[in-house]
Amino acid sequence: MREYRTLIPFIRENARHYLIGILTLILVDAVDLFVPQVVRHFADLAQAGALTVDGILRMAFLLLGMGVFMALGRYVWRMRIFGSGRRLEYWLRDRLFRKFLTLDETFYNAQSTGDLMAHATNDVETVGRSMSNGVMILVDSLFMTTFTVIMMITTVGVQDALVALISLPFLAWAIMKLMGPIQKRSRALQNAFSDLTTEVQENLSGIRVIKATAIEDNRAASFEEVNLDYQQKFIRWAAVDMLFDPAITLISGFSYVIFLVYGTYRIAMGSLTIGAFVAVIQYLNKIVWPLIALGMVTSFVQRGVSSMARLNEIFRAKPRIAEAEHPVDEARHEGRVVFDHVSFRYGASLPWVLEDVSFTLEPGQSLAILGRTGVGKSTIIHLLLRRYEPTKGRILVDGQDIRDLSFESLYDTFGVVAQESFLFSRSIAENIAFSADPNRGIDEKRVREAAEFAQVAEDIEAMSEGYDTLVGERGVTLSGGQKQRVSIARAYYKDAPLLILDDSLSAVDTETESRILTGIREHEKGILMISQRVSTVQDADQIIVIEEGRITQRGTHQELVATEGFYKDLYERQLLESSMDASHGALRRKEGRYA
Repeated sequence: MREYRTLIPFIRENARHYLIGILTLILVDAVDLFVPQVVRHFADLAQAGALTVDGILRMAFLLLGMGVFMALGRYVWRMRIFGSGRRLEYWLRDRLFRKFLTLDETFYNAQSTGDLMAHATNDVETVGRSMSNGVMILVDSLFMTTFTVIMMITTVGVQDALVALISLPFLAWAIMKLMGPIQKRSRALQNAFSDLTTEVQENLSGIRVIKATAIEDNRAASFEEVNLDYQQKFIRWAAVDMLFDPAITLISGFSYVIFLVYGTYRIAMGSLTIGAFVAVIQYLNKIVWPLIALGMVTSFVQRGVSSMARLNEIFRAKPRIAEAEHPVDEARHEGRVVFDHVSFRYGASLPWVLEDVSFTLEPGQSLAILGRTGVGKSTIIHLLLRRYEPTKGRILVDGQDIRDLSFESLYDTFGVVAQESFLFSRSIAENIAFSADPNRGIDEKRVREAAEFAQVAEDIEAMSEGYDTLVGERGVTLSGGQKQRVSIARAYYKDAPLLILDDSLSAVDTETESRILTGIREHEKGILMISQRVSTVQDADQIIVIEEGRITQRGTHQELVATEGFYKDLYERQLLESSMDASHGALRRKEGRYA
């Protein structure tokens, strides 16, 4: 039960709802326990021949009033207790999502999306049920069991009550024996559900790849295996959980048989009235539910503990990159970036990704980073955005070490276009204005300006719904180039002092790229771009070349072309490729005219 300590703040906030619900539930149960006494009184009067019309009417109205009270009371406690369960689900899911937002890439690299979705759905719902149905059943079963025994003793005495309740010790033993296996199998069931969710999520996300490679049968077989594992674990859990009801019914059935024989004998001897006998039989009927409920609450609690343990693993997770205890909220946001002898590697025994990288990007200037794939270009961006910490050296933004800045202040400085363009399942306008203040709404003029800057305005206006066009999951309705350009527009809309383009023109044709670069040259804010194409970076104020994690060249395009090295070789090779492509294009057009 230690896992439930996480819920203490919620319980404190909702103690009033739980208290009202529990008190109302106890009152309803108390009234329910007096019903057999009314029946007992009626039977005794009938046995003595003392029934009158007024007496019958009084008892009928009494039973009717008790029924109305119990109906209203049940409505109240259901709204309070079950309503608290729904509020708990909201509270947990909201806290879990906020926790997700604080965790960094290290955490997500080790987790599957399906498993995280299972936490936010199945685990949260299970804990919610344990704190609504579980609380109700626990209170109901304990109160009803305790006071049913008291009412039986009051009605027929200790000796007769003990005979009727002779099976209770066996019921307690059965419940205790089943608790351990239920908890163990419940945890295995929750893990199997996570695996199933992960399998579904991955296959749906990759459905186009599956169809393109024609491996539907393979994926169906894989899903069948995971689905079968979940089915088997569910059956194993249910095999134990479902033992409660029949086991308790069977054991309590012995109490009926024993008391029927014993009670008949006592009536024949004249030491027990028919009314008392009927009341005890009714109490035996009533005590079956709380005893079954004790088994149910065990199941609810054990499953809740398993789910809460899984959620607590997330809540206890710490981001590897944490905000400073007393962060600086920089107000200038000029976009001046300094890398001061920065080196980085992923682990002490791993090779260096970056070594002694130093450069300065002044506000309003453009800096381009160029190099082969895998030399550490994007790592520079990751370090600047504090996705990783430098192993050596420091990074300054507007004169402050980024480790001292608040995350909000740091990220307000940048508008980032990542290598992989990710769009949300919203309209194009909402994707472009993703950084808009929700209180102010979308600035439509700024959205169009951003689209024009990214050279995607014509494409959007050609669509039937224009800027209101829904892009689908991950922007599936747009081409790769359109997604990249919408991502550029989104970064531009933010109006940050520094625009970061991480190889963000790779899916754009050369003509569109040229128009975007023209806009970038006229952009009044700072630019930090990464590319493998000289044509993309040649107009930058400063170009640095990265080779094997080190800066090997730096300067303007003219300076680097005039110097032997990687940049000049790459420029000449790409210039030759462009000439060959142009020649092939001209030849194809010529052949087309004479065909």
